[in-house]
Amino acid sequence: MRQGVITVGPQRYRETFGRYYEEFVIGDVYEHRPGRTITDYDNVSFALLTMNTHPAHFDYAFAAKTEFGKPLVCSPLTVALMTGMSVSDVSQKAVANLGWSDIKLIHPLFCGDTLYAESEVLAKRESSSRPEQGIVTIRTLGKNQDGVTAASFERTMLIWKQGFGPMES
Repeated sequence: MRQGVITVGPQRYRETFGRYYEEFVIGDVYEHRPGRTITDYDNVSFALLTMNTHPAHFDYAFAAKTEFGKPLVCSPLTVALMTGMSVSDVSQKAVANLGWSDIKLIHPLFCGDTLYAESEVLAKRESSSRPEQGIVTIRTLGKNQDGVTAASFERTMLIWKQGFGPMES
């Protein structure tokens, strides 16, 4: 059987994503693709949708007067994109996100930059209260098109074990 596909009937297959708890190996790194080029529309929409009123994100005249000379991508947009990019690899079979920690914003991103993400498995353990699930912690790095790390965070998730969860049907 091919990875990422299950047979659901004669000559019928279903694409699958994510990993079960047992499939995570501490030290493994998953490169999440495709990358995502951040547009002006993405940045301005996210800033206004989230009521982030700092003009460095959407007022081009103001941003031109800053040390960057142009609008900055909203930091929470960077974190949200990195999280979303990692879902198909690390949390597609999650029950829940348990938390984000150690968020670092290392290098600015600008509209037109392409963001890539990768996640390393830091830890895993059986759940003490849910025998059909386990807890996995990852560190995700976001890098621009030049390979410069823009942001990082750790995320802990509750993950289904094989043979359990709604994706089994």
